[in-house]
Amino acid sequence: MHIAIVGAGRAGQSFAIALRDVGYDVTVAHHDEPLNFPTADVVLLCVPDDAISDTAVRVTPHDQVVAHVSGSVSLDALAPHARVGSLHPLMVLPSGEVGAARLRGVTMCVSGDAVLADIAHALEARIIAVEEHQRTLYHATASVAANHLVVLMGQVSRLAEAAGLSLADFLPLAQQALADVQSVGPDAALTGPASRGDLGTIDAHLNALAPEERATYVALANAALEMGERRAAAVRA
Repeated sequence: MHIAIVGAGRAGQSFAIALRDVGYDVTVAHHDEPLNFPTADVVLLCVPDDAISDTAVRVTPHDQVVAHVSGSVSLDALAPHARVGSLHPLMVLPSGEVGAARLRGVTMCVSGDAVLADIAHALEARIIAVEEHQRTLYHATASVAANHLVVLMGQVSRLAEAAGLSLADFLPLAQQALADVQSVGPDAALTGPASRGDLGTIDAHLNALAPEERATYVALANAALEMGERRAAAVRA
């Protein structure tokens, strides 16, 4: 099978290397080149979300599948092509080599033409599916899971430095908390003052924080208080 990849950034290079490794014939083209692939079975658009629609229009149709790798963009953006779909890996792809390794066995959201499921299976992916009207919510969830977690660790790093320590001192704690989420679920994994309703300790934390750090702490402490209250209510029920 011949797969033409449009886009030579991190996603495009990751898919190119991974797909070649599992035996596909892969061509990589930059998005600003002529997009005419008469021998391609699949044209995979690895371009920014905002560029998908315009790029799809520029792909010369040859009865091949035109697909994108976005988690949030509807398949409607691939008009006017008749055979369309998407492959969205639930994984961070920081570079071509690292991303290619991570694509093997990844959890991947697949929709559209059946040939895309075949490609996902070739990558040994765990396939999930979402309804078209849920794509934006699905992608928002992915952003929280990855991007917001990184932002939170950025705050941990700043607070640690303010206390004369480093992010490395707190990473084992964060890693263990995430492992607990995996093993027992978020509700059971929650610990700390908010889980106990210890408002005095929370107030003390806020007094110790720099003013610019308080909004994030308050938002997450309120969410933790609500989670703790739901857990307690479930126990009483």
